[in-house]
Amino acid sequence: MSTVTLAVRDSATMFRRDLRRSRRYPAMTISGIIVPVLFLLLFDGVFGRALHAGLTAATPHAGQYINYLAPGILVMTAASVAEGTALNVVTDMTEGIITRFRAMAVTRTAVLSGQAAGSLLRALISGALVVGAAFALGLRPTATPLEWIALTGVFAMVSLALTWLTVAFGLLAKTPAGANSLALILVVLPFVSNAFVPAASMPAGVRQFAAHQPFTPMTGTLRGLLTGTPIGSNAVITIAWCAALSLAGYLGARARYDRLPPRSA
Repeated sequence: MSTVTLAVRDSATMFRRDLRRSRRYPAMTISGIIVPVLFLLLFDGVFGRALHAGLTAATPHAGQYINYLAPGILVMTAASVAEGTALNVVTDMTEGIITRFRAMAVTRTAVLSGQAAGSLLRALISGALVVGAAFALGLRPTATPLEWIALTGVFAMVSLALTWLTVAFGLLAKTPAGANSLALILVVLPFVSNAFVPAASMPAGVRQFAAHQPFTPMTGTLRGLLTGTPIGSNAVITIAWCAALSLAGYLGARARYDRLPPRSA
């Protein structure tokens, strides 16, 4: 077999292992899927009226708040599922299974790729549930079939970029608490973006940060595809951010994986 064929075979094996672990320990999987739905219910049902009033003041022709909110919650969904991946990786580290894999004839990237593929699948499932819940709350998208396909592709791209970052976080952390703290940054950052209110409505310093952080163009791209708002340069910026974050996460994870001691202490 060629090197590429072996890598694909080993990655598929690790992907199946990740799925079996998800079935064996469903609590973390369910949490990663349900939490974004709870955020959707919270911000639309509890804060929605007040936030919509501010949104209407800033954008007089704004429609229902759920139309504005849903794309931001999709970005949070990708971050929430990726956070669980960091915990999965650090658990493998602390239990010693990573050390065993490194001693076996397994392609070194396959262990990491299997985790990433499993996380991507969970993100897609969670994203579908969020969209379904948003429909139940009154979401009325304008997306054409082609735009739905593009929306799925962008969401998958964002999810994969965040997943590779959290794989690196899981390898860097020494404990689940440490991995959770690192990955929590990705869950918090969407709050300081245009996910819930326009960046233009924020104070000057915060507005500048929100305008230039990666979650703002990601949310803008998803919002444009879903509800027809102008996308502008957001799509190109989103692709650039996703490529940079994926590369940084992958290279960081691989470098850390290669530096791990060959035997556990």
